[in-house]
Amino acid sequence: MEASAPQTKFPAANRNYAFAAALFEELAASGVRHVCVCPGSRSAPLAVSASRSEDLRVWVHLDERAASFFALGLARAERAPVALVCTSGTAAANFLPAVVEAYQGRVPLLVLTADRPPELRGWGAAQTIDQVGLFGSHVRWWSEASPPQAGAGDLSRARTLACRAVAVAGGPPSGPVHLNLPFGEPLDPTPDPDTAGGGESRPTRGAAPEARGSRPYARNWRSLPSPSPELLSDLLEMVLSARRGVIACGPGDSDPGLPDAVARLGRALGWPVLAESTSQVRCGPHTDGAPVLACFDALLRDRRFALAHPPDLVLRIGAPLTSKAFQQWLDLHPGGRLVLLDPDRTWSDPQHLVSEVIGADPTLLCGELEERLRGRPSQPGSPDWLGEWSAAETRARRIVEDRIEAPGGLLAPQVVAALGEVLPDGATLFVSNSMAVRDLDGFLPVSTRRLRVLANKGANGIDGIVSSALGAAVALPGLVLLSGDLAFLHDVGGLFAAHRHGIRATLVIVNDDGGGIFSLLPIAAHGERVDFERLFTVSHGLDLAAIAGAYRLEHRRVGTVAELREAVHHSLASSGTQVIEVAVDRRENLALRQEIQQEICRSLENGGGA
Repeated sequence: MEASAPQTKFPAANRNYAFAAALFEELAASGVRHVCVCPGSRSAPLAVSASRSEDLRVWVHLDERAASFFALGLARAERAPVALVCTSGTAAANFLPAVVEAYQGRVPLLVLTADRPPELRGWGAAQTIDQVGLFGSHVRWWSEASPPQAGAGDLSRARTLACRAVAVAGGPPSGPVHLNLPFGEPLDPTPDPDTAGGGESRPTRGAAPEARGSRPYARNWRSLPSPSPELLSDLLEMVLSARRGVIACGPGDSDPGLPDAVARLGRALGWPVLAESTSQVRCGPHTDGAPVLACFDALLRDRRFALAHPPDLVLRIGAPLTSKAFQQWLDLHPGGRLVLLDPDRTWSDPQHLVSEVIGADPTLLCGELEERLRGRPSQPGSPDWLGEWSAAETRARRIVEDRIEAPGGLLAPQVVAALGEVLPDGATLFVSNSMAVRDLDGFLPVSTRRLRVLANKGANGIDGIVSSALGAAVALPGLVLLSGDLAFLHDVGGLFAAHRHGIRATLVIVNDDGGGIFSLLPIAAHGERVDFERLFTVSHGLDLAAIAGAYRLEHRRVGTVAELREAVHHSLASSGTQVIEVAVDRRENLALRQEIQQEICRSLENGGGA
């Protein structure tokens, strides 16, 4: 594990270090606890000042891209801003993919890019690019500071800048904030004769930092909007008039109290709750007796079932659902109303089907709506409606369990089922995009055990998955990652953090030697005519054991469900990070998924499907 930095105090001897010290002091006072730093010369005042703060933990990374996704995962896990520091030039550009994900996924990040002063830009100075507005529309706010000046007024500017950055990043809506910070020479803590008194670090306005305690220099009071009585009355009338309603829960992790509020509302309405694995609604004590369904994607893939179950009203909570079948179901029934509960009013409606956007706190709204329904003699929803969904869910779940338990090789559905059984109550699972999240959606059952499922579902890329999971594991030790091999290889440099920082995590890699998800796309049917194997699946044949070994991580390759369970048990009880490789056959994987879907469709046909 990396040794902690020395906490030796030295005076802010020049304007650069005075400014940086004030900035980080206020970031800490505003609630920031973690800073991810990459080595560089121009960023030295920032890196050293962050390291000397007793209230901040600094995580050092070699690679800006991995560092930014590490910070993203940590911020996602803690639901709090994390700061990033880099030097000037292309170092800052490497932050872009994580900044985009943070913007789309509403994750608070503070991106602090050091820069050369304006007089050196555009003159061929090394490590100099145009960093002004570098991240474009992918940040909630950005600002370029002036180069630090001597005097207390400049330090007030640093403190206010820090407070505003944290406030905007925290939202609503949450997201990344970019501060471009130019520094001239000297970049080391050499005394600056222009900084009177050795660099006084306190502002002239307001109480001194020690007198203010932990209170920020400038406070920003923020809260999510509460539903008004008029809104509740309108929504109550809307749900009471709907006989065939559905609550659809897409990816989200903003409020730990939301799953219970949604489950209680589902019970009160008598509506099925279609819960994706990353919604936090599928697993937990709140599911006991609640109409939470896990197999809805498979049900809606059956066209007869989808046509026979038109909704009057769909309340959608969270990001757009990953399920393509759900989106197609909405298209089949344009007469139904789609209402989006979104306190940030981001209009996440790619199909342009939303009829109302309710910009109120969804936890409060669901809770208060359930209270108004509580005294009514009967549920608004049709008993037949919920009964048909529940019966179809039971049949589909039984088929999934039978096929998973049948003798045969270890494939992705068995991996998901095994993880669902072996992960302890209160565990955290980070899941990669592409096939991994779709397998989790398809095969993770509803459970009363608590399971927090995190994913980079903003931009839905496979980049940075390893780093994001390791960052989240800082806040959630023992976290388990479920990923495919291509996503793992795409971010293999992120393993440096696992070794350097001694992070406790388990990386379960389903290795089908390529991009299995492309086999589900129409392009796969064209085979050799489009050079499918070479251009899309990208078989690599790489030795994951050797890769793990290069970073001094323990590696285990498993081939049976029993071996997988034992390996996960061992890893959860161990220190450090372990890589568990599950080698699967891509074609057998595809065949099993198709066979399960076909059996579910036959079951729905024989059971009436309505």
